[in-house]
Amino acid sequence: MPLSVKARIEVYLPDLPKTVYQELLQIFSAEFTTAFGGCTIVRGLDGNYLSKFGQIIPDRINLIYTDTPFDFQENFSAISNYTDELRKAAFKALEEEAILVVAWQVYHSV
Repeated sequence: MPLSVKARIEVYLPDLPKTVYQELLQIFSAEFTTAFGGCTIVRGLDGNYLSKFGQIIPDRINLIYTDTPFDFQENFSAISNYTDELRKAAFKALEEEAILVVAWQVYHSV
């Protein structure tokens, strides 16, 4: 059977013990589930990032992702706009220097 090309959207959020961080994760979970039928949350990942001051900062993060029903290439503009809005919402809700939102092609077996 052929593979179908879909768009995966990932949001990497800091894992901090503040209510707003957990609330935003739940908001994104509800959004992805309603819009695309479900999502996955991977909690407690360890990472690092380089601050704007040149320091390496250890960072605990949660990853939330969803696979959309949309072809990545055919819907690139809409997917790009959607991920921009997710990033803006995260910056508005959180006091963070960086928020990573990713969209990429995945191949589903049909």
